[in-house]
Amino acid sequence: MVSPAARLVGQGVWAALTGGWYHDPEQGAFTNSCHLYLWLFLLTLPLAMHLACPANAVTAFAYCSLVTVFFTAIKVISYRLHLMFDKGEAIQQQVPRKNGRQCKDAEVPKENTVLQPSNHRVFCVFLVCLFLKQPSQDPEDSSCSSAQRKLNRQFYRFIIFPGKWIKVWYDRLTLLALLDRTEDIKENVLSILLVVLVSLLGFLTLNQGFCKDIWVLLFCLVMASCQYSLLKSVQPDPASPVHGHNKIITYSRPVYFSILCGLILLLDAGSKDTNPSVYTMYGLKLFSPRFLQSARDHILVFLYCFPAISLLGLFPQINTFCIYLLEQIDILLFGGSAASGLVSALYSISRSFVVLTVLYAFCFSAVKEPWDAQHIPALFSAFCGLLVALSYHLSRQSSDPSVLMSLIQCKYVPHFLRQQFEDSSADPLPEKMRESVKEILKSDLIVCTAAAVLSFAVSASTVFLSLRPFLSIVLFALAWTVGFVTHYILPQLRKHHPWLWISHPILKSKEHQQREVRDAAHLMWFERLYVWLQCFEKYFLYPAIILNALTIDAFSISFSFCLSYSCDIILITVAGMKLLRSSFCNPINQFVTLSFTVIFFRFDYRDISENFLLDFFMMSIVFHKLWDLLQKLQFIMTYIAPWQIAWGSSFHVFAHPFLGSVIFIASYARPIKFWEKNYNTKRSDHSNTRLAIQIEKDAGNDDNNLNSIFYEHLTRSLQESLCGDLILGRWGNYNTGDCFILASDYLNAFVHLIEIGNGLVTFQLRGLEFRGTYCQQREVEAITEGDEDDEGCCCCKPGHLPHLLSCNAAFNLRWLTWEITRTQYILEGYSIIDNNAATMLQVFDLRRILIRYYIKSIIYFTASSPKILEWIKDESIQKTLQPYAKWHYIERDLAMFNINIDEDYVPCLQGITRASFCSVYLDWIQYCARKRAEHLDSDEDSPLVTLSFALCILGRRALGTASHNMAISLDSFLYGLHALFKGDFRIAAKDEWVFADMDLLHKVVAPAIRMSLKLHQDQFTCPDEYEDPAVLYEAIQSFEEKVVICHEGDPAWRSAVLSNREELLTLRHVVDEGADEYKVIMLHKSYLSFKVIKVNKECVRGLWAGQQQELIFLRNRNPERGSIQNNKQVLRNLINSSCDQPLGYPMYVSPLTTSYLGTHSQLRNIWGGPVSLDNIKKWFRSKCNRAMSLILSACLSAAVAEKRTTLRKPA
Repeated sequence: MVSPAARLVGQGVWAALTGGWYHDPEQGAFTNSCHLYLWLFLLTLPLAMHLACPANAVTAFAYCSLVTVFFTAIKVISYRLHLMFDKGEAIQQQVPRKNGRQCKDAEVPKENTVLQPSNHRVFCVFLVCLFLKQPSQDPEDSSCSSAQRKLNRQFYRFIIFPGKWIKVWYDRLTLLALLDRTEDIKENVLSILLVVLVSLLGFLTLNQGFCKDIWVLLFCLVMASCQYSLLKSVQPDPASPVHGHNKIITYSRPVYFSILCGLILLLDAGSKDTNPSVYTMYGLKLFSPRFLQSARDHILVFLYCFPAISLLGLFPQINTFCIYLLEQIDILLFGGSAASGLVSALYSISRSFVVLTVLYAFCFSAVKEPWDAQHIPALFSAFCGLLVALSYHLSRQSSDPSVLMSLIQCKYVPHFLRQQFEDSSADPLPEKMRESVKEILKSDLIVCTAAAVLSFAVSASTVFLSLRPFLSIVLFALAWTVGFVTHYILPQLRKHHPWLWISHPILKSKEHQQREVRDAAHLMWFERLYVWLQCFEKYFLYPAIILNALTIDAFSISFSFCLSYSCDIILITVAGMKLLRSSFCNPINQFVTLSFTVIFFRFDYRDISENFLLDFFMMSIVFHKLWDLLQKLQFIMTYIAPWQIAWGSSFHVFAHPFLGSVIFIASYARPIKFWEKNYNTKRSDHSNTRLAIQIEKDAGNDDNNLNSIFYEHLTRSLQESLCGDLILGRWGNYNTGDCFILASDYLNAFVHLIEIGNGLVTFQLRGLEFRGTYCQQREVEAITEGDEDDEGCCCCKPGHLPHLLSCNAAFNLRWLTWEITRTQYILEGYSIIDNNAATMLQVFDLRRILIRYYIKSIIYFTASSPKILEWIKDESIQKTLQPYAKWHYIERDLAMFNINIDEDYVPCLQGITRASFCSVYLDWIQYCARKRAEHLDSDEDSPLVTLSFALCILGRRALGTASHNMAISLDSFLYGLHALFKGDFRIAAKDEWVFADMDLLHKVVAPAIRMSLKLHQDQFTCPDEYEDPAVLYEAIQSFEEKVVICHEGDPAWRSAVLSNREELLTLRHVVDEGADEYKVIMLHKSYLSFKVIKVNKECVRGLWAGQQQELIFLRNRNPERGSIQNNKQVLRNLINSSCDQPLGYPMYVSPLTTSYLGTHSQLRNIWGGPVSLDNIKKWFRSKCNRAMSLILSACLSAAVAEKRTTLRKPA
């Protein structure tokens, strides 16, 4: 038995260093020997050829040919063997076992090791040596007897050529232990191409003479590990994000090795250029031979560290790296936002390049000749207009093209989406998103045109050249003032603890002191001020600064360029587009970047400044990484602070922040979305489970599955309001990738802001368990507990000044990776009331009340059904119900009816008669009949009474049958009640007449059992109110219209919750951790209050990455491991439990959801909604009508005044 530590060292650490080779004690000697010889062959072949052969193209070609032939043969044989196992048939054969020592040392039987045809012997010897294996011996036959025995063994026929085959004496598992499976031809071809690329680039690099002495062996080891990983990869790899075999990670090492070797060869070739093009920027000589040589040497050292880097997981799998690289290019160079996947990243970078090409063409044509300061070329003014318009449009578009493509298909090819619309007709979200995108496109058509014309006019007016440098100084000062007030002063004044010293917000919302919120959040004056300051900053101030800098820099380039003519134009175009898009999307940190740009390049290092636009552009990139570095350092310092180390091993305290690809400057090599897989929760209900499972096992009856609907509804509420609330400043300052926790009485949601655009926010919500673990509850308590009562200062308690925090509280708040930004954040949701059904039905009297309402509900639905006349005239039904029409008919069933719960039960007859039934319920039948528009006979002998009597007997018998004829037991009664509530009716043989029309079950009995539960709940507040038939009738009628009563597994439940129905009720059966209980769940639509907690995003990414590496690569299976214990300084348990499954255990994970600004009602009141032709017409019409009314009132006032003057004059 191999210990976990030994397995980790062998299969984990050693395999990560060698590319996949390790000695596996659980495999046989044959498999381990093949792995060893394969790895030694790949290691020694390039080493021997490099040392023994001359460094020329012939040697490189020979080496690549040998490796290619070797890999091709192995891949072809492996592929053919898997086909053989898939399609071939195992053949049984008796294999003789000899006695004595031969039985221990026996190899594969002679007739099985010889190829049947005599030719092709060389090829088959290689095949047999590599793949054939002696079948393992049985334990009972390990000691050989003197007698010869025969064992039954099976083999497969491996066809070499038509009619030529050999015997293969092993199974698929042995082959999978020997080599990784490549399932199709494309994967095999890709593997061979990568091997050729690794061999060619690696051997060429080796022949250049960069490696000497021991470094040659190290380089060959790195190359062999990359080649070997294509045969038997590292599973699991330190960078693998999934459990089990990961196909994509197989190709990561060869691709990285090829990229690094290619860069080394390119840089070496550039460093040997005799006439290099040297560019000087910020005092650095770019692309000089020395610069290129230094870069080559650094990459070579990086290549030497390849095994260690792979072991630490610093190389993500290749698709993750591609997303990350494209996303970073789009963000840092073009001002884009995050990507949701590889397609999204390609789409974002492609549209940025298209816009850049168009803008470059205009700028190149405008700047190719010198200007006059009093005359700006029209082409340059057109370039400025296009730059502002296109940057504004790009900032308003999401990086996910799926919604836009759906809108285009819906418009032009609707027949392709007909089936999709039918499937998603109950979900209003896709249609809302399409409408929002349509509004944005219509608005952009008008706004972009107006912005282009206005920018063209301002640029052509020569105001920027005429007023320099005074205009620049004024704009810089104004930008700093507005930014400081908007993004620092106002958010600090609105925080829960301003500057972490004041005990309460200075600018309080109207709901701040309210204990129970009954209305939507009130729009405050400082929120209006915040919005208008942002609008001024985004749409006027920063465009003016960038256009001013662009005009001055282009004017300078038209006379003299810095790098080259084309390079300077590209740089100012890219810088202008990036800065404008960043300002339009999220200008929160722009004033800080602008201030440091001015100070650094105008005062500190004026000599190295290129031009202001380029300086601003470069400083924005530097500050983007510095903000990440600052948050990383804050997380690590807080996490390892010795005075607040929480329970857990010291390994987790010091090593956990550094696990999972932590690179300080470059940030994590993972996209902002972080998780590679688009994981989202799929709710289990009756629409996606089999009927047998629904009836017998009650699938999805755990609390997590049932409560996930509340997080789904919370996601929809955020989809309506999140973008507007962020712009109103209700969540404080925010940036791309920020993480927040919404905490309320029972909902704890983790919100991850992924993409932030101009008027849109893409987020993902992760719902945590209602009844969390002990560690989760401790961290939730740390969030909810206040610091205002803390009076400590070091070891004493001197108290604190009014409205200020104590010294201890202020100190502790500074050593947290999270901060409460708002205590009363209002969202639409449902208040949940759950009552234990066992408590409410414990007493027989309460069960009797339920049965009474059950029968009255059956009568109500029978009398009010539009098919009642059809039923009472149906001859087949009336013929079947003839026994129920007789007054002496007695319904005897001691297991079903008893005196404790049936009011019409006759003890002396031991049953229920028509007379006893009418004595209790006839008045109610007649009242319900009178409420119909048309006349309906309801006397004692009428068919209506007969049908009602029969249905009430059927309903009670169905309840008794579902209760296993033990309705007198509470547990059985609850089981039967829940079975009928979810629609599981077991109809007895004597009641099969109901199948004449299934509406008798679906429209009468089924809704009656659900309505009875609602009436039973209400009778606790007003016990005697429903004794009046009029009140009861109105109550049932009202509940039928307003209240949704159904089982939580019914798709109608989810549809009702997502449609914001006012009130819902259900009966829940929960079996969890030995608890078997029934709950009556009532939902009332209301406004919920949340605390908004902002979490350090680098803390979240670090803990997520650490969990991924600890559980997948380090194989820590301990459910009580130290890394998930509570740590209130970093909220470790809450963050780690929100990971994607199986690393975490969130109750609900939403898909990526985009919130648009136009869906926020309060912001619509501020600026009137999206700009469109219809809205402009309405605005002009309202203004004209108002002007006309003012004119008419003025005219009337003048006429009245003139008439009064005339009357006062003497005759």
